[in-house]
Amino acid sequence: MSHNSSLIIFMSAVIFCFSCKEEVKQIQLKDHKIDQKSKANNKKVLAEVLVNKPANISTPEGMVWIPGGTFRQGAVPQDTMAMAHEVPSHKVAVDGFFIDIAEVTNKQFRKFVKETGYKTLAETAPNWEEMKKQLPEGTPKPHDSLMRAGSLTFIKTKTAVKNWYDFSQWWQWTIGANWQQPNGPGSSIKGKDNYPVVHIAYVDAQAYCKWAGKRLPTEAEWERAARGNKVTTYFWGDDSAVLEKMANTWNGQFPVANTTLDGFERLAPVKSYQPNEFGLYDMAGNVWEWTSDWYNVNYYKELADSNKTVINPTGASRPFNHNNPLVKEKIMKGGSFLCNASYCASYRISSRMATTIDSSLEHLGFRTVVTLDMITKSNN
Repeated sequence: MSHNSSLIIFMSAVIFCFSCKEEVKQIQLKDHKIDQKSKANNKKVLAEVLVNKPANISTPEGMVWIPGGTFRQGAVPQDTMAMAHEVPSHKVAVDGFFIDIAEVTNKQFRKFVKETGYKTLAETAPNWEEMKKQLPEGTPKPHDSLMRAGSLTFIKTKTAVKNWYDFSQWWQWTIGANWQQPNGPGSSIKGKDNYPVVHIAYVDAQAYCKWAGKRLPTEAEWERAARGNKVTTYFWGDDSAVLEKMANTWNGQFPVANTTLDGFERLAPVKSYQPNEFGLYDMAGNVWEWTSDWYNVNYYKELADSNKTVINPTGASRPFNHNNPLVKEKIMKGGSFLCNASYCASYRISSRMATTIDSSLEHLGFRTVVTLDMITKSNN
């Protein structure tokens, strides 16, 4: 695996697939009425799902138990900003599991690197042979000055954006940007132990999980944890007027000026805002978070068409994005400090975006989960 997709994205906005503006049209959502037969079926499914934490199992440090349950994954009927790939909603059930209370921090990731000597993809020079597999045949090789270790960093624009699909206006390929230098050479994470680690590609997150004896959440697990028992647009309800009190997002005109009404212009330390009903922090805003599911534009429709409650779904069997069938993308959730209603509102629970597995960015991190079967295996 080589670190190449972030550079590809910088070179060509056409295949910049982790944007907040993949679908700009609003979706008319239908209210899903639950009849008595559906209620009975939900009770039957719930009986097959592990709800409560066994008394003999201790909660891992820094984690919390998420009770198993059933819910409709995807956009809720009242969400007026829902995107096409967030619908149709579909019935899902998940077993209970443990999840990190907050995003993985610089301090935690540093310990992993110190003990293993691991090098992230952002610290590795791109490989042209791998890179060209994701580009149309005949695409010329980038200049050697670009084929160096780096990552994507955010830059403000001087004037209002007219073409929202030209993402290179506010993203730049920065040589030397990585988790230790999040804004490029000269920047540092000194004094920022409690900030979420960023510039983490999917394989970097996987490597950390293997070391920690954990794994990434599935998209369904992530949404269950974020949603709690609410059927609302945001984890706190449906009122967007309290956004700046609840999450680290972009306040003001994106990407020109940030008024910092929420207290931060870019990253915020973890646990800076109120937790959701399960006690989880930053399930909206701050940094995007990896899940283990492949991004497939047809997946939600296929589940909804089956009209069955899917138990512990692990996502599509293969990736597919009609915008660029060559790329292999995973789903990230939660939005980031760059999300704004005029551009995207990905601090909504159902929001989901696609990112290639070898991409790293200034606003992308992760959190981990542990399931009972993982604890059982480790004890044997």
